[in-house]
Amino acid sequence: MMKKALITGITGQDGSYLAEFLLNKGYEVHGVVRRSSAFNRERIDHLSVGDQETDAQIKLHYGDLGDSNSLLRILSRVQPDEVYNLAAQSHVAISFDIPEYTGDVTGLGATRLLEAVRSLQLPAKVYHASSSELYGKIIENPQTEESAFYPRSPYACAKAYAFYMTRNYRESYNMFACNGILFNHESPRRGKNFVTRKITHALAAMASGKQGELRLGNLDARRDWGYAPEYVEGMWRILQHDTPEDFLLATGKTVSVREFLEYCLTRTGMSFEREGEGVGERYVDTRTGNTLVEVDARYYRPAEVDVLCGDPTKAKKLLGWEAQTHMEGLADIMLEADYTSYGMILPVEAVAGAHV
Repeated sequence: MMKKALITGITGQDGSYLAEFLLNKGYEVHGVVRRSSAFNRERIDHLSVGDQETDAQIKLHYGDLGDSNSLLRILSRVQPDEVYNLAAQSHVAISFDIPEYTGDVTGLGATRLLEAVRSLQLPAKVYHASSSELYGKIIENPQTEESAFYPRSPYACAKAYAFYMTRNYRESYNMFACNGILFNHESPRRGKNFVTRKITHALAAMASGKQGELRLGNLDARRDWGYAPEYVEGMWRILQHDTPEDFLLATGKTVSVREFLEYCLTRTGMSFEREGEGVGERYVDTRTGNTLVEVDARYYRPAEVDVLCGDPTKAKKLLGWEAQTHMEGLADIMLEADYTSYGMILPVEAVAGAHV
């Protein structure tokens, strides 16, 4: 019998890849979308075209994590076997500007969904998208499922609340509810206000003459970056495990924003040198003297997270999941997609000695 899956946040990077993955597994896929005067469904347009009742590959339902009644209505109608809660106000820096909204949607929204599943007495398995930002000011390195949390942003605090509520519903009501603590995972579908995509898109725009210099924040922050399509398979594997447990998904390797940037600059054939340090530091094109990248204080967070690196041993042992794509391969995938979007071809080989 065909399984049914319901995805909140289906219009996002992870939601779109997860929808494709589940369709390939033979699922009937439903998604929750918010009503907006401006459509933002580019990532799932190829799946949702046609009549919603007959032709579209996925079925979409209007709802919101801030509206309990809409969640009850959708769950009652769909009767899903699996629920993937990926919706959130997910931009860490923006969460400092809108902390109350972030707490309501990212934190309480998860509770509303769990309570709706419980109230309807659905036997559905529930996956909650947790985050490596929970670890914040790290206590140990690398981080595991047992490492202490030290959130350093309203987003991370909201995710911590949602994490413990998910665990509480599992232990209190015997629900199959799991947290996936996913470390940074990127793709060409990542929003342009996230640093990796901000970099790859800007370099492609520069190469096409459509953008001037790129402004970034803390270049020395270190992250564990993987490839999003691999991580959505991990989400699915978490719900196929015999028992409901929390799992950490990561590559186990960490690189700095600076290393990602310099790899991308070199990979696109740009000749550059660094000038200065800290705020005002610049990367200059040695051929033209033009500024390519400048560090701007506006993009620093009020409380920084210096380094995150996950230990995916449990996921590898119990789920058979392991990241295959690391920073260089990820950057190549994203750069190639952004270059293609501007009608250009990414150079086959980096220019030797580009980094001065």
